[in-house]
Amino acid sequence: MTTREQRRQPKQNNFGEGPVWKCIVIQAIPLTLAQLVSLLYNVVDRIYLGHLGEADSMALTGVGLTFPIISLIMAFTALFGNGGVPLFAMARGRDDKEEARRIMGNSFGLLVLTSFALMAVGYVFCKPILYLFGASDASYVYAAEYLRIYLLGTAFTMISVGMNGFINAQGFPKIGMYTTIIGAVLNIGLDPLFIFVLDMGVGGAALATVLSQAVSAIWVLGFLTGSKTPIRLQWDSVRLSKRTTSKILKLGSANFIVHGSNCLVQVLCNVTLQTFGGDLYVGIMTVLNAIREITVLPIFGLVNGGQPVISYNYGAGNGERVKSGIKFFSLLGILYTLVAWLAIIAFPAFWFHVFTDDVQMLASGGKALQVYFFGFIFMALQFAGQSTFQAVGDAKHSIFFSTLRKVIIVVPLTILLPRLGFGVMGVFLAEPISNVIGGTACYTTMWRTVYRRLGREET
Repeated sequence: MTTREQRRQPKQNNFGEGPVWKCIVIQAIPLTLAQLVSLLYNVVDRIYLGHLGEADSMALTGVGLTFPIISLIMAFTALFGNGGVPLFAMARGRDDKEEARRIMGNSFGLLVLTSFALMAVGYVFCKPILYLFGASDASYVYAAEYLRIYLLGTAFTMISVGMNGFINAQGFPKIGMYTTIIGAVLNIGLDPLFIFVLDMGVGGAALATVLSQAVSAIWVLGFLTGSKTPIRLQWDSVRLSKRTTSKILKLGSANFIVHGSNCLVQVLCNVTLQTFGGDLYVGIMTVLNAIREITVLPIFGLVNGGQPVISYNYGAGNGERVKSGIKFFSLLGILYTLVAWLAIIAFPAFWFHVFTDDVQMLASGGKALQVYFFGFIFMALQFAGQSTFQAVGDAKHSIFFSTLRKVIIVVPLTILLPRLGFGVMGVFLAEPISNVIGGTACYTTMWRTVYRRLGREET
């Protein structure tokens, strides 16, 4: 290979060399930027729609009703994508390229098949699902308009998000970053064109998202099948193996539960808020979800950047580097979430005003925001513990703690607290309680099992 050709090759990171913190940061920075840009797919939609002034922000409320369905799509994406990536990274650590290629092909096949199944189910049961999820006659119009167009891009969404992890796991975080940057920039440009210039409203926001995800999917597949990729996605490897699928499902179940439980919680929140507060509070929850997505993004990018580094070194049998990685993203995550929590508590009106001009939402949303984010620092513990369990292939603990925080704690509290005299604030209070209990339990268990076990092995 000539010097010029070497310069043209994408720069690959070696997870087994150099300071562990540096490996994680090199991965995390572009991943975080990519995820930040990715958020613009939906957040920009909500910002534009929240300022339409239609029927007291009813468009924003309607789009919020589709989030459980979008979360369900993301749950299956995480099941097959995040379930395959750690296995892929560990195979790379063992220098078993053929096994890594089979895992990637298997994940791709599962993503494609499931995307068409979900799209079909969504179209057939669109109306009953939206009413079951808390739609009113007024908000259903906007929710259905958005969802029917969004479902057309299900395959694009699942491929671009689910397969992008295989780019990052090969040490090309910048290429992975471009996946979302390209699509998100396109989305930002198309949103105002479709929503305002062409007067398509909610439907325009959905169409912009679909087209943007299509471009991202093409980019991902172009790189993974290209000659510059060390372990390529080859069509003869796109086969569903019972053995490989079982491993992917086992390890990806934790992520599926995280996103699936988000779907369940969003449904319960919307239905309960509709009962105790009406469309106004469903719209408020839509804004809270958007703010939460923004604030968790850096810690999410940090642990996701650390995960392939942990998996690689765990597969290579280097326990000391695994321990260093865990300590690094734990401490940095705690520091970040503390700063973010203080910023939200101190300036609730600022955050809310970004998404809406509706006077009623601004008046009621500030207090809800402060309650919802109380104890946000414990999210760092949840993310660090959960990511570590998944990185080392500990599916049992990963699944349990995914279930604990959302299903075992949040779901009952969301149902009970409003009926015990807290009203709509009971719905928002369930989140911080779950963060404190779930985050502490998850991290403590990880430290006593994974971290201490590595210490004993080294001794």
